[in-house]
Amino acid sequence: MKIAYFDCFSGISGDMTLGAFVDAGLDFTILQEQLARLHLHGYTLSTEKVKRAGISGTKVHVTVSSPDTSLKTTHHAHHHTHLRFSDIQAIIEKSTLHHAVKEDSIKIFQRLATVEAKVHNTTVEEVHFHEVGAIDSIIDIVGSVIAIKHLGIEKIYFSPVPTGHGYTTCEHGSFPVPPPATAELLKNQMLKSVNIGKELTTPTGAAIITTLGEGLHMNPEMKVTHIGYGAGSNDNPNIPNLLRIFIGETTDHGTDEMWIVETNIDNMPGEVLGYVMDKLFEAGAVDVYFTSIQMKKGRPGTVISAIVSEVNLSSVELVLFNETTTFGIRKYKVLRKILVREIKELDSTLGKIRVKIGTFNGDLKTISPEYEDCKRIAREKGIPLRRIYSIISKELGSV
Repeated sequence: MKIAYFDCFSGISGDMTLGAFVDAGLDFTILQEQLARLHLHGYTLSTEKVKRAGISGTKVHVTVSSPDTSLKTTHHAHHHTHLRFSDIQAIIEKSTLHHAVKEDSIKIFQRLATVEAKVHNTTVEEVHFHEVGAIDSIIDIVGSVIAIKHLGIEKIYFSPVPTGHGYTTCEHGSFPVPPPATAELLKNQMLKSVNIGKELTTPTGAAIITTLGEGLHMNPEMKVTHIGYGAGSNDNPNIPNLLRIFIGETTDHGTDEMWIVETNIDNMPGEVLGYVMDKLFEAGAVDVYFTSIQMKKGRPGTVISAIVSEVNLSSVELVLFNETTTFGIRKYKVLRKILVREIKELDSTLGKIRVKIGTFNGDLKTISPEYEDCKRIAREKGIPLRRIYSIISKELGSV
């Protein structure tokens, strides 16, 4: 599977994203041809090689040369036209771009509109796009989606995101960094602290990665084939004002990202803990385990740990709050590497039995009988369960 990893060591913006893709090998002529399908006029698109703190990157320039009549609405038609989400949606939908490009581009703008509506306590349709509604932002977002689709990228990951600090000037005045829209977009994501007194991450950049990608604590395992550096407008002598994108193939299909949710308990009987374990599995945990610990005042305690995917995270959290005496939980993301698993039914001397086969890159790594089948055979034949395992394991050795 082809993936991209956004290394946001100096933040991210729309033009940095587009520049990084061009730097990584996206044909600029193809980008221009595809963007022409938007039927937007009054702008020119160009690139140049620049240096940021001595490192070379690509800067993409969107220069608006004249008002664009295609953007005329009931509002003023110029570079900073105040467009509603429905206006931008119509521009994209009426284009001749591929439907997948249209879908993801609209999804990004809808996320921006939803965040702006929340920040300004209004509805999505009443939101007027200011910074993000101008031609350059439409080009940045749609152009980035074009790059993703054209390069065949199937999955996007991104690093912890630095936002900078201080104040930034917007149409409504000065706002603390990160501004409200960016802060809202980065909710539930890992942020990185850097001592740079400026806005490093823009709403457009944050919207692209949080809508289409997944945040990681560390880079995923991958075979890197292309690397691109997209340059921001300013130069910082200490930290290169660049976005780095790694593009490549996953080393195998058995790597995914999970959550570990934990809590410490020292005042619950063991049988209740057993019930909690059952409930956690019912809520979607892929594994649950207990660890004995020594807590304050010499009390023996137990760490309840559950491994769970993003989709079932809230259900697992609810079980811990409902079924235990905890006052709080902790959670963190981990990368999990698993073998490719296959269940086969084999004929043994004791009857049909299912076995679990695990392979890695096509090589057999482990094979084991299913517990429930072994238990059934032990009961039916009156043979100790450990003897069943021994017999089946010897037969599996010849498979």
